[in-house]
Parts: sequence; C-alpha cells; structure tokens
Amino acid sequence: MARTAAAKTLRITLMRSPTGYSERQKRTVRALGLRRMHQTVEQADTPVVRGMIAKVVHLVKVEE
Repeated sequence: MARTAAAKTLRITLMRSPTGYSERQKRTVRALGLRRMHQTVEQADTPVVRGMIAKVVHLVKVEE
C-alpha cells in the first residue's frame, strides 16, 4: 500500500501587533499559536485554519 502524502502545512508569521484591534482578533491570533511579533508557526492547511487566517489577514503573513 502506498503511503499518502504528508498533510500540507502553512507557515504563519505575526507581522503586526494585535494591540488596538478587537479582543476577538487578539484571541484568533493567539489560537493560531502566535505570541510574539515576527514569530512563525506551522499549522495544517485546513478550512478551520484558513478561516482564522482570513479574519486576521491584515496582521499575518502566510506562506504555503
């Protein structure tokens, strides 16, 4: 049996501070695993993560 390809991941970097934005956007950034400016995390490319990114796209940079 052939092994399936590894799940695709997204590299997400916090480029702008969520300070001054709504509490909901701050929580979304935190839920993505981002704590500090210019920190990069890898998340699975799922509809849930894509939706979270869409809500804070002005704060983050995304690489496939």
